[in-house]
Amino acid sequence: MSVTDAIAFASLMLGFICVSGIWLDAYKRRLTNRERELELKARIAEAQAGQDAAGKSALEERLRVLERIATDKPTTLAAQIEGLREPVN
Repeated sequence: MSVTDAIAFASLMLGFICVSGIWLDAYKRRLTNRERELELKARIAEAQAGQDAAGKSALEERLRVLERIATDKPTTLAAQIEGLREPVN
């Protein structure tokens, strides 16, 4: 092996090491960005779940009122409705 061959081999190895380092850095950044993306998606899902739960409880309350209206006696219901009306001056 001559000196020129040794220099060429060393240059090739140095180039390989540099390219590998650049590629590994890019891969690390990609993984970090993917982790952030998944974290944001999880936060969005949590926020939507909270909104869904609030909406669900409001719907359940309205359903209870409708069930009470449907099952109460008409005279009792009419008396309660009249009791809620404001007196006219």
